[in-house]
Amino acid sequence: MKFTKLATSAAAIAALGATTASARDQIQIAGSSTVLPYAAIVAEAFGENFDFPTPVVEGGGSGAGRKKMCEGVGENTIDIANSSSRIKQSDIDNCASNGITDIQEVRIGYDGIVFASDINGPEYAYEPADWFNALAKQVVVDGKLVDNPNTTWADVNADFPANEILAFIPGTKHGTREVFDKKVLEAGCKATGAMDIFKQANGGDKKAAKKACHALRTDGASVDIDGDYTETLARIEANKAAIGVFGLSFYQNNTDKLRVATMGGVVPSVESIASGEYPVSRPLYFYVKNAHLDVIPGLQEYIEFFVSDDMAGEDGPLAEYGLVPDPELEATQDAVANRAPMVPLN
Repeated sequence: MKFTKLATSAAAIAALGATTASARDQIQIAGSSTVLPYAAIVAEAFGENFDFPTPVVEGGGSGAGRKKMCEGVGENTIDIANSSSRIKQSDIDNCASNGITDIQEVRIGYDGIVFASDINGPEYAYEPADWFNALAKQVVVDGKLVDNPNTTWADVNADFPANEILAFIPGTKHGTREVFDKKVLEAGCKATGAMDIFKQANGGDKKAAKKACHALRTDGASVDIDGDYTETLARIEANKAAIGVFGLSFYQNNTDKLRVATMGGVVPSVESIASGEYPVSRPLYFYVKNAHLDVIPGLQEYIEFFVSDDMAGEDGPLAEYGLVPDPELEATQDAVANRAPMVPLN
């Protein structure tokens, strides 16, 4: 089936954000700010191509969206949680405690986490170790852990400019932060030898060592952003030497304002993420409360529409906006058509 009214513009996304629910015949969605623009595009097109109201899509962060989904079953609870990180066992347990035992996991594609600064600022070529040494609460100096003494990027890496360290990173409720912690901070912690020292200090406890790797300095060099990427961009516009963490698609839609850095020598792009070459990428998901599929009008149709070739395929509007298409999209389409609940986490 071909859909002829696919709204892909930023104006369509803004218009959807202004929509409010007038009745519970509308699909209710909340969660990831990274997935939000993709869901907005789909929701607007869905409203134009089907005889159902345009779904209501809100942000709030991946963790907050999953928590909201797990509040219970019924028309006063949301139907779908968008997420830029995979659901946690604690979320599944929370859902189960509230009577939600049948959850559908839908992977929509892939995105990358990029590190960008003002378009007129210097170029950066980062390694995970640079970010760990810039933001970690404790770093390794002469083989020992010390409170982070670095005040400029030149202190971190002699090849960098002597700009004051000021980084705007996603807050802890965002799925992007989970990926940042794992693929940047943990990787940098290992590369600098700090992970081994943390492990020794915690009696060989690897989990405690990872937690220590995630601990950030509190002197103002690292700033959590609880809003979406537009807030991070505004902070950079007000602090021209600052660095921000963004999703690839947001950067691609703001290349007139932002200069992107390499990570591990690789330029972030749709191609480098699709090939697996870019080291800081992640799958994007949404989670469906299956108990609502035959209760909320259009819910099944919306899910199928979202993962259709027309929307999530290589030539669809989501790829045009910046989503890296999932090479296993056909398998996702089959699972959605069969309403297959997610398998236990590994």
